[in-house]
Amino acid sequence: MGNNIYKVFIAEDDDGIANAVAKRLSQWDFDVRRAENYRDVYSEFADYEPHIVLLDISLPFYNGFHWCGEIRQKSTCPIMFISGASDNMNIVTAMTLGADDFIAKPFDLDVLTAKIRALLRRSYDFASEIGMIEVRGAVLNTGDATLTFGGEKIELTKNEYRILETLFENRGRIVSRETLMNKLWQTDSFIDENTLSVNIMRLRKKLESAGLADLIATKVGRGYSVSS
Repeated sequence: MGNNIYKVFIAEDDDGIANAVAKRLSQWDFDVRRAENYRDVYSEFADYEPHIVLLDISLPFYNGFHWCGEIRQKSTCPIMFISGASDNMNIVTAMTLGADDFIAKPFDLDVLTAKIRALLRRSYDFASEIGMIEVRGAVLNTGDATLTFGGEKIELTKNEYRILETLFENRGRIVSRETLMNKLWQTDSFIDENTLSVNIMRLRKKLESAGLADLIATKVGRGYSVSS
């Protein structure tokens, strides 16, 4: 995120999961520290002063709910639960105790990373952040203009990327054809109504092949949308 290093504190006692998460986040230039003393997670948190905390519910000695409450008493640091115990009661409990997000295991590492970056943007106002946008498990990487879904990277043309970027940034809202054509006008090719339709059709075929058949919805007479 820019030229700064942002710190992630992970309280997850499954070494396989914790190491995989730490490795992926390190690839995105995060500084990552794992909890070591599960009798006193809060002291390690306070010593590290992270920008965000990843907490499992099931931990030795005291569960993640306990540590969420302890952290929340003294810090507004964003907290995301990562847990296989993702029933509604646990999610409600986590949010009631002050958690900001909850992602269920097993999770895709790209989706987790996108959620972390989105939470950091909201929490610290990283308005100019170049990163990742996640919609329904599909992650648009604004750094290399690719889409990742189910662990597979989908290469996009310049026009396809601009279409998805505009739709993802406006997820949950209808984007008019005029807006999309104005976005595509920034490319070297001439864009008219027919050119846009052809680009949308090709993009949909590519998405369908990747298992994302219904990602882009047509709103007749109004434009297109993706739902979050």
